[in-house]
Amino acid sequence: MKQRKLEMLLEEIEGFSDPELELEQYQTPSLLAAEILHFAYMQGDLDGSVQDLGCGTGILAIGAKLLGAEKVIGYDTDAKALEIARKNAERLGVEAEFINSDITGVSERVKTTVMNPPFGARVKGRDRPFLSSALRTSEVIYSIHNRGSLSFIQKFIKPAVITHSYVAKFPIKRTFDFHQKEREVIEVEIYRIAVHD
Repeated sequence: MKQRKLEMLLEEIEGFSDPELELEQYQTPSLLAAEILHFAYMQGDLDGSVQDLGCGTGILAIGAKLLGAEKVIGYDTDAKALEIARKNAERLGVEAEFINSDITGVSERVKTTVMNPPFGARVKGRDRPFLSSALRTSEVIYSIHNRGSLSFIQKFIKPAVITHSYVAKFPIKRTFDFHQKEREVIEVEIYRIAVHD
């Protein structure tokens, strides 16, 4: 499937009905989700089992399944978001499992993790448990972080290594009261991390 076709399908994904600020629930834009997933697909990283930690309404998990992942599991603590994720999967005709669980409790091993963890804008270090869980349970990780996180991430994930990284645009729609603009575009960094056992 071409990246543009994937993006068009992911545009049908319903976002958060009632996003929670403390959880930093921002919908991953369909363009960015398609870009990351297509990149993972081209690297051969979506041919086995895939998990999405903090899956929200399921855009990355569902996209991975659309690109042929064998088994896909999304984890989140927000039951309302998981309900929407299940409906989104049904709407797009894919099978994915969505589990209401804290990501620190995840123990099943998978080939690949795809995730958009909280950036830690509200609570510093909020992305660390996501990285720790992904490092513990997968061989390859694709993760979205605030621009300028590279040196911290490199240190945090050792002995795992970043094999690829690039800067991307992340448009954020006005979601919370303190947002001044209807739409703000921030720059993020996408990392492909290889975990060595």
